[in-house]
Amino acid sequence: MTDNRITLVIMAAGMGSRYGGLKQVDPVDEEGDKILDFSIYDAVRAGFEKVVFIIRKEHLDIFREQVGSRIEGRIEICYAFQELTDLPAGFEVPEGRTKPWGTAHAVMAARDLIGGPFAVINADDFYGRSAFEAAGSFLKELRDVNSGRPYRFAMVGFPLRNTLTENGTVSRGICTVDPEGFLKGVRERTKIEKRGNGAAYTEDGGDTWSELTGDEIASMNFWAFPAEMVRELGEFFETFLKEKVPADPMKAECYLPAVVDRMIQDGSCTVQVLKSTDQWHGVTYQADKPRIQAAIREMKQENRYPKELWI
Repeated sequence: MTDNRITLVIMAAGMGSRYGGLKQVDPVDEEGDKILDFSIYDAVRAGFEKVVFIIRKEHLDIFREQVGSRIEGRIEICYAFQELTDLPAGFEVPEGRTKPWGTAHAVMAARDLIGGPFAVINADDFYGRSAFEAAGSFLKELRDVNSGRPYRFAMVGFPLRNTLTENGTVSRGICTVDPEGFLKGVRERTKIEKRGNGAAYTEDGGDTWSELTGDEIASMNFWAFPAEMVRELGEFFETFLKEKVPADPMKAECYLPAVVDRMIQDGSCTVQVLKSTDQWHGVTYQADKPRIQAAIREMKQENRYPKELWI
């Protein structure tokens, strides 16, 4: 029987080099909850039926102990492993490469566990309840109305100023949105810093900076896709290996937004932007942690979340 359940894919394979450790399992409140606990809690409330964690194989035991054991019985949990050697037939890892292949490759790791419409998020981003409600509603509609190309995708977007930190630069996908609310393109900016109510980015190591208003819509890697996207990712990744890796074998990465952007440009998908006005929270740096701890404490005091998520 086809598994057509609405699935949440959580990318949790990164180590958090700027953070200094495995931040995906670092508690952010006195009850021991992690950021991804809140994402799963919100996803369950929004009607998601299955969770797939994409992790490194060596982290399986710690994820089962510190995350999986807490939510067993609430939603089905599966694990997929992002491995450097997981390549199509005929391709090999360049000698000396240790860097992962990027977020598109990460989602591909879950290809055998996805049978229906699915959402993709980062493990270390706190998106808020409204983001999951919007994505859940979109995916339920997608499941009921099965359409082929052009595929219908969605992306939860946040005002850029709601996604910045006081403690250093961040990487964000800056979006172009048309008047009808559809995504027209995503441009990855890898060094954005907060400046008052706005921001600025650099592409040359800080020699020059370009101003941003803060009103721009930022992608935080919260995507909603039909099941067919898994096949599309596989085809795009093979092209990436042929065209991009030979020029930069040690560092070339295949980003999920790049796949979506290419599909927008060739007319094979539309992407509805589901705007969220919620405050994003994250822990790019250790110094970000007190801020999210205070925010979660306040949300629990306001009964937006129970004191104990998984009782």
